[in-house]
Amino acid sequence: MNSSVILSNILNPPVLFFFLGMLAILLQSDLEIPQPLPKLFSLYLLLAIGFKGGYEIDHSGISPQIALTLLAAIFMASVVPIYSFFILKLKLDSYNAAAIAATYGSISAVTFITAQSFLKVLSIHSGGHMVAALALMESPAIIVGIVLVRVFAKSPKSEIEEEEKFSWSEVFREAFLNGSVFLLVGSVIVGILTGEKGWEKLHPFTQDIFYGMLSFFLLDMGMVAARRIKDLSNTGFFLISFGVFMPVLNAIIGILISKVIGMSQGDALLFAVLCASASYIAVPAAMRMTVPEANPSLYVSMALAITFPFNIILGIPLYFNIIKTIGI
Repeated sequence: MNSSVILSNILNPPVLFFFLGMLAILLQSDLEIPQPLPKLFSLYLLLAIGFKGGYEIDHSGISPQIALTLLAAIFMASVVPIYSFFILKLKLDSYNAAAIAATYGSISAVTFITAQSFLKVLSIHSGGHMVAALALMESPAIIVGIVLVRVFAKSPKSEIEEEEKFSWSEVFREAFLNGSVFLLVGSVIVGILTGEKGWEKLHPFTQDIFYGMLSFFLLDMGMVAARRIKDLSNTGFFLISFGVFMPVLNAIIGILISKVIGMSQGDALLFAVLCASASYIAVPAAMRMTVPEANPSLYVSMALAITFPFNIILGIPLYFNIIKTIGI
């Protein structure tokens, strides 16, 4: 791997703020971000990337290749949880296997945004439709994860009554109307509807302060990830290995699909990152509600303390080098 690419990623200011957040916890600093603010940072980032994506879709239009990219996104979000589940079943019960599989089938918006920042440093363009791919990949993994539990988890007779109370309407509501998905999709639509005029009005808000807000958010994420490190003792070597190698496998599959479809270099990296990332917000919230038997300390800790740091530090430059090597 080209060391200069890794260095340019690590020396990206938002990534350095992630390290700073981790360092604050490891050195027991009293640095603290007031609790409502991380939620605000998250909402801002979703609104900003959604609006920009919608504007770029309005600007460029929808082509057959874009349609193929969006179909590929839905395909990967649906398939990754299935083969992940059967790998995890080698060591885990169906409940935990399904929850972790759904986590790795879904996406991390902040990893995606960090990859966009990486591309900007290298002056490589990516299409706004990749934000639509991001939005489409959030929900299918939740649905597939719950289906896997319903099919493979054996419920004792004492749980039959609880099974009968299971509400698919609540599942679909959580999958498609949870706050992050709703805001992201809504922002894309607003960007499409307002076009150039809307872009000119919101540009100072959605672009000029974007990397400052991302830096604040990653500072907080570094602190959260560092606090989760102690939970890794509960995961064991198998799950720690899964948290590193599964993203790489998923990214390679995504890159091969990108090659077949004919994506640009920038789009291929973003698609690989979407395939490689793991959800630590939407899926855990859905799994807590629908699969209470699963242990949140497993799937949340794996996503936050293993896969997220791996992707933003080493994964993004690794996937970019693979993309260049195969000639995209």
